[in-house]
Amino acid sequence: MKHNFGAGPCILPQEVFKQAAEAVLDFNGLSILEVSHRSADFVEVMEEARENVKKALNVPSGYTVLFLQGGASLGFLISAMNMAGKNKKAGYINTGAWSTKAIKEAKNAGLDVVEVASSEDVNFSYIPRITEIPTDIDFLHYTSNNTIFGTQFKSIPETNVPLVCDMSSDIFSKEIDVSKFALIYAGAQKNLGPAGATLYIVKDEFLGKSSLDNIPSYLDLNVHAKKDSMFNTPPVYSVFVSNLNLKHLLKNGGVKAIEKVNEEKAALLYNEIDSNPNFEGATKKEDRSLMNVTFKLTDETKKEKFDKLWNDANIVGMKGHRSVGGYRASMYNALGIENVKVLVNVLKSL
Repeated sequence: MKHNFGAGPCILPQEVFKQAAEAVLDFNGLSILEVSHRSADFVEVMEEARENVKKALNVPSGYTVLFLQGGASLGFLISAMNMAGKNKKAGYINTGAWSTKAIKEAKNAGLDVVEVASSEDVNFSYIPRITEIPTDIDFLHYTSNNTIFGTQFKSIPETNVPLVCDMSSDIFSKEIDVSKFALIYAGAQKNLGPAGATLYIVKDEFLGKSSLDNIPSYLDLNVHAKKDSMFNTPPVYSVFVSNLNLKHLLKNGGVKAIEKVNEEKAALLYNEIDSNPNFEGATKKEDRSLMNVTFKLTDETKKEKFDKLWNDANIVGMKGHRSVGGYRASMYNALGIENVKVLVNVLKSL
């Protein structure tokens, strides 16, 4: 058995893997890979998936849930274009690689971008504190969890302007108040399902209200909302497996229950890192991510020994991102606490 601490695509519960595998061979007489997205059977899957998102996150009325494609990388542009208001000016909190890319795409959309706060000065190793938010921006954008650097917002920024968030790597890992957001988007491949689908939760009052002229049809969320996520062929398999995973999550206590488990897993590993003189965390303690634990050796001469220890323990996906170095243990929803205990024992044995 391998213990997968990779940053993505995510692991999924074994029950979901089995159900997904069975459907490849037989989904109501056809493979899920060949079923028509216009068939009544799949339309039912799509509708159920969208409803299960609403159930899992307690999405209030007045919001539309969409399953699209393109990942967060396309979401950077889609969010900017759809949320552009009369001032064509946006605020961004820059906390790493993904928010930096989001800023670039907003500029490509023709928006005037203001960096409201940034942690670039110390290689994005903390969440910057916001001192002032311009009143003339159309929206404020942030990335809730930073997979590369291992930081995470512990609270939703307080603002009177529409709030937009890329939640790709921590959505469904903890409870959130959706009513505080104008738009949430997230790639599926961290806590939701296989790569290929991108989730959007958009407040209806912002649909079709962009100030930009001639948004390409595929980039217009209002177009997709009118077509119930069926404007073009959706990522059928990714949506199907995401729905299986959502049903599994709801059956096992929902987001509230998994949040408690995630907190326990993170505490277990961070406590060992902090108490073990061989290791040190890579980020400020108060801003540590529950999803992506980044840490380093205090003595690099022990690297070969440590690498052999975790490899021999059948642990995979531990190498830190090249921009940070060290190690990264990603602990998405489906990773069990027993897997974390294996890693902790390896740290203890160095």
